[in-house]
Amino acid sequence: MTDTTAPTADIPAIPEPQVRERPARNISGGLALLLGLAGLVAGVGLILAGAAVAAEHEGAGSTTLIVAGIVVILTAIITMCGLNMVAPGEARVVQLFGRYRGTIRTDGLRWVNPLTSREKISTRVRNHETAVLKVNDAYGNPIELAAVVVWKVEDTAQAMFEVDDFLEFVATQTEAAVRHIAIEYPYDAHDENGLSLRGNAEEITEKLAIELHARVEAAGVRIIESRFTHLAYAPEIASAMLQRQQAGAVVAARRQIVDGAVGMVEAALARITEEQIVELDEERKAAMVSNLMVVLCGDRAPQPVLNTGTLYQ
Repeated sequence: MTDTTAPTADIPAIPEPQVRERPARNISGGLALLLGLAGLVAGVGLILAGAAVAAEHEGAGSTTLIVAGIVVILTAIITMCGLNMVAPGEARVVQLFGRYRGTIRTDGLRWVNPLTSREKISTRVRNHETAVLKVNDAYGNPIELAAVVVWKVEDTAQAMFEVDDFLEFVATQTEAAVRHIAIEYPYDAHDENGLSLRGNAEEITEKLAIELHARVEAAGVRIIESRFTHLAYAPEIASAMLQRQQAGAVVAARRQIVDGAVGMVEAALARITEEQIVELDEERKAAMVSNLMVVLCGDRAPQPVLNTGTLYQ
């Protein structure tokens, strides 16, 4: 029975996250946009009214109207600074004076406190393909391998605040996990019950996904799938390993041929005895078995020899 536990000895102990995603307080941006436009119109109207009053006669009333119009316009502009366009597959991480205030995931035009800062993070599914890595497998043989990982941001707060750069973090941890998996298992297992990179790709990639999840969980990232895209012996030993594989294939083919030949000989002897075609003593049976094995297991076509005498002449 093969071992299906994931290798976790070299996985670093990730500290517990200090912040987790929560929804930010936000409202539909349509009403805020209308109010802002109305404020701009009102402010312009107050300024024009103050200018008209000042043109007719000087007084404090015109100055008051102009100042009020400027204040209304500034208020409207500041209010509209809180508008955010959120596309599908995106999120906005909201901060107020350095404190995390939540995440906007609802797509469309949204409005939040204009004094906050909003950082855009993509929540779409992404691919990361490693370069071709050269490592030693469990038997010490140099091999080349590469992998592709399908992932997405699950927790935007962790992705923003728990790691310095979540894109670089995922790339580095993916390479580390691929290298760790490569040194844990051989390219080809000598033991039939052992796992190997070439013979048990499904099981190995499942272990790779489990290890990757443990490594990138701190960044709020979820691993969807992982696959090896390149797996081969290094060029310096590829020729020798190819000869070894060919020799193993020849031995396996010979074993199958011999097993089949033995079965055919057994069937022939059993049928001859059952139908009493001819009576064979032990010496004649041995000669018949020898001839049949030579014919069935030989690489070349047999050369028939017509015996006109008996077995003993």
